[in-house]
Amino acid sequence: MNAAADLKSYIRDIPDFPKPGIMFRDITPLLASAGAFRSAIDRLADQYRDARIDVIVAAEARGFIFAAPLALALGAGFVPIRKPGKLPFDKHSFNYELEYGSDTLEMHVDGLQAGQRVLVIDDLLATGGTVRACAQLVERCGGTIVGCAFAIELLALNGRKIIEPYEVFSLLQY
Repeated sequence: MNAAADLKSYIRDIPDFPKPGIMFRDITPLLASAGAFRSAIDRLADQYRDARIDVIVAAEARGFIFAAPLALALGAGFVPIRKPGKLPFDKHSFNYELEYGSDTLEMHVDGLQAGQRVLVIDDLLATGGTVRACAQLVERCGGTIVGCAFAIELLALNGRKIIEPYEVFSLLQY
């Protein structure tokens, strides 16, 4: 069995969650298995080992789960991107539009330095709006986006298109 198929066996499908017609891809069985979780982190690290990543950024909360161990594996720093009111120090804010409304993300002003090579990571690439906002926040701070990585990509939602021209890597596609 190939590695992707093996990891897929740790993703639980939950129909009609959070609303009818949605197939939720639950990563908690993957996280509960030390071997599967390690394999996911190792495969992500292998993809970026030679990319000279300085910093990994991720938006709360599930992105943090993959970002922290991946940062350690790559010898990179980890900078959290959070919703308003969660960061205690001076911060950059980025407002962005969603399908129904708007949202804001924030990052500490000293989270990264101009010119640093940054990998954006999240658990899931769906429509791409949040990851695009993260990437734009990083670029506004002077970082260089090396790529955007995901545990799961929902191909039908075409999130890759929204986050062009950034390179996209996903472990699993549905």
